[in-house]
Amino acid sequence: MIPVTKTYLPPLKEYQAYLKKIWEKGWITNHGVYVNELEEKLKSHLNIKYLRCLSNGTLALQIAIKSLELKGEIITTPFSYVATTDAILWENCTPVYVDIDPETLTIDPKKIEAAITKKTTAILATHVYGNPCDVEAIAKIAKKYKLKVIYDAAHSFGSEYKGKSVFSYGDISITSFHATKLFHTVEGGAIFTNSKQLDHKNSYLRNFGHNGPEKFFGIGTNAKMSEVNAAMGLCNLPKVETIMKAREQASKRYMKNLLSIKDINYPKIRKGTIYNYAYFPVIFNSEKELLNVIKTLYANNIFPRRYFYPSLNTLGFSKSQKMPVSESVSKRVLCLPLFSGITNKEIDLVSKLIIEALKIK
Repeated sequence: MIPVTKTYLPPLKEYQAYLKKIWEKGWITNHGVYVNELEEKLKSHLNIKYLRCLSNGTLALQIAIKSLELKGEIITTPFSYVATTDAILWENCTPVYVDIDPETLTIDPKKIEAAITKKTTAILATHVYGNPCDVEAIAKIAKKYKLKVIYDAAHSFGSEYKGKSVFSYGDISITSFHATKLFHTVEGGAIFTNSKQLDHKNSYLRNFGHNGPEKFFGIGTNAKMSEVNAAMGLCNLPKVETIMKAREQASKRYMKNLLSIKDINYPKIRKGTIYNYAYFPVIFNSEKELLNVIKTLYANNIFPRRYFYPSLNTLGFSKSQKMPVSESVSKRVLCLPLFSGITNKEIDLVSKLIIEALKIK
C-alpha cells in the first residue's frame, strides 16, 4: 500500500529516553520542562519571538479569534480544511468567503474589499499547502479598514517568505503539529504573534485563564500540550531539514515524470518563497480526469487524497456563497503520496499509473 502520507517516527530509543525521564519526574502535563524546551528551540529554529505550544491547531485558531476579541464577520477562504471555518463558527462569528487566486490557490486580495461590511472584524486566510498568501496586500487592506489578520499556517512549517518564517506575518498565526504534518508532535499545534500583550493573552487562554493556582485573568480553555507530545517534537525537530530535503527530491521526481502531461497543472509558488514541500498537489483539467486517476490508483492499492474537497462554501452549515474558482479547483485537485520515506520506485509507479489513467476518455 502507498498512502498519501506516512508519519515520520524518530528512532524508538531516542523517544524512549525522553519517556524514561518523564516517568522519573512524574510530570506529564501543565507546562513541563519538555514543553518549555520545545518552545525555546522552536523560537530559535524559526526566529520567532513569541509562540505557545498547544494541543492542536484547531484550538489554536479558536484561541486566536478569542485573543483578538473578534465578533461579527470574518473574511476567510473557501479553499482550506474545514477546521478554518469550524473555528469561526465555533466562536460565534460568521465566515464570509472570498474566492481564491487561480494560480496560487490562496485568498484573492483583489476580491476582499468588496466583501467588507460594517460587521467585518478580521481576515482569516490560509497559506495553502505551505504557499504564502499575498501578505503585503492583505496587510494593506487590514490597515485601511482597521481589521485584524489571522493566518492559518497549518501546512507551513519550514516555509519562508522574503527571508522570514511565514509564521511571522499577521496579528496572529497558527500551525498544526498533527502526525500528518512535516513537523509533528503526534497531536499538537502552536500560536505565534509579534505582540507581547497578545502572547500573554494566548498563554492564559490555553490554560483555563489561570493567573496562578487560585487566580484568573479571565476565561480560557484547556489547550495545553503534554510532555509526551513535546518529547516527540524534540526528537523530530533536529530531523526537519532532512525531511524537507527528502520531500523536495520526491516532488521534483514527480514533476520530471509528469513533465510531458499537458492535462496536469500545479499551484504557482509565490515569488520570494522558500517552499517546504509539505504536499504534492496536482490539478487536472476536469473532475472526470481526476476520478479516472483515483480509480486507477485505488485499484493498485495507492491512496491519494482530494484535498481540499469540497469547497467550504458548499457545506450545508455555512452560508451559501458562489465561489467559482474554489469550487472548480476543489473538484480537480488531488494530493499525491508524499512523505520522507517514499521511494523512487513508488513515485515512478504512481506517475506511470496517472499517465495511463489520463488516456481513459
